[in-house]
Amino acid sequence: MAVKQKEFIETSIPGGSQQHLTRYYIFSPFLRIFHWTMVLCIITLFATGIVIMTPMSMGEGQYVTLNEWHLSVDWIRNLHFTAGFILSATFLFRIYGYIINKGDRLLPRFFQMKFWDDFIEVMMHYCLLKYSHKQFLRNPMARMSYVAIYGLIVVEIFTGFSMYFQVNPNGVGAFLFSWVALPFGEMGLHVIHHIVAWCIFLFAAMHVYMVVRADFMEREGEISSMISGTKILAHLPDDINDIRDSNGKIIKG
Repeated sequence: MAVKQKEFIETSIPGGSQQHLTRYYIFSPFLRIFHWTMVLCIITLFATGIVIMTPMSMGEGQYVTLNEWHLSVDWIRNLHFTAGFILSATFLFRIYGYIINKGDRLLPRFFQMKFWDDFIEVMMHYCLLKYSHKQFLRNPMARMSYVAIYGLIVVEIFTGFSMYFQVNPNGVGAFLFSWVALPFGEMGLHVIHHIVAWCIFLFAAMHVYMVVRADFMEREGEISSMISGTKILAHLPDDINDIRDSNGKIIKG
């Protein structure tokens, strides 16, 4: 469905002049729901996962019976599994949004030299070696971050399900996911799952820093865009063609 290419917002800038800003609607409800569900699930999964890996730390210095401790860890494990199933379901939800919404497909253009030139430009800006960079709907570093986080989540889903279904080796779940453990063994699978969880945690910390930094320095509504679905830009974004249809109209994301 095509929408107006420009929706102007007039705002004052220092010196009393006026600046025309353009609002671009790019993030569909599918992407936004997935994003915030993923945030909640990752926080839950990481916190409960740490406890599952080192459960006795909770009882340090406390008088806890073995039965009470078993029940508390069992509850935490169930919470971990529930969050994992919810994350997996919303990941499929995200794939569906990718299929039907062009604005949700802002992934890297690996085979275009321009993408890598823009990537270097943005990276130099974030390293404080360049004062500014071109405006984008999704800059190349953000696009690369999509691939990174989705890849890490896929690894966690497959390794997690493989471990989860080992309790019933003759079940359908074990049939679908037991192959994941074959190259690494059960212990290796636990180690991989744990290391990737820390990679996701570090990625999330870096992501929050870069988003907050971009919102304060570039003032494009980066944070609010994952609530409203819109970004506000002063200039035509360099990657505007990524959300145009064959007639040159902007596609509703």
